[in-house]
Amino acid sequence: MKILVLGDGLLGSEIVRQTGWDYISRKKDNIDFINDSLSFYLGHYDVILNCLANTDTYSTDKESIYSINYHFVIKLSNLCKTLNKKLIHISTDYVYADSDSDIDENGLAIPAPNFYSYSKLLADEYVMFNNNDYLICRCSFKPKPFPYNKGWIDQYGNFDYVDVIADLVIQLINKNANGLYNVGTEKKTIYQLAKQTNSNIISEFRPNNVPSDISMNIDKLKLML
Repeated sequence: MKILVLGDGLLGSEIVRQTGWDYISRKKDNIDFINDSLSFYLGHYDVILNCLANTDTYSTDKESIYSINYHFVIKLSNLCKTLNKKLIHISTDYVYADSDSDIDENGLAIPAPNFYSYSKLLADEYVMFNNNDYLICRCSFKPKPFPYNKGWIDQYGNFDYVDVIADLVIQLINKNANGLYNVGTEKKTIYQLAKQTNSNIISEFRPNNVPSDISMNIDKLKLML
């Protein structure tokens, strides 16, 4: 099983570091993912892992966010279907905003009210509708060690450090998991996570536009791994 990673951001770089899988990126290969043809790059691989995203969560630049988070995913989804490649797509837990309880993969996703969350949910739905052979991982991850001097005490989720989330995604890929998976670890606050690597972290409350709860039910992940 030959795997190609798209992107060398925080998660993509960590996955490549842990696995040695091939990757392509705008910076390394001078690729315009939106406009360039990708068939040449994808041809020799069985699995395409999409780690490309505009993660500027609260940006109001709708065009920029939708171009890579949604329209590019449509292009990639169609290409993988045509070339008979498995598509693995990294999504986000921000599609589960302020839910009353931990939502499993069959629950109704209600995204946080921003273009980032909307674009990611739309991309998820397109892949699930269009592709037969796919894996979608809903997750979020933080740099390690925690790089900021303050951490929110009132946002809960299954987020973890990037090395941990990367390992979970890799395990799912190696087990040939298919479908939609919530990917994360035990429920915690940003402050609790930050405290693991920064003993001097200062607690603070989240801004009003940030959802208080993006937690998910991860039982399906636990059963698979």
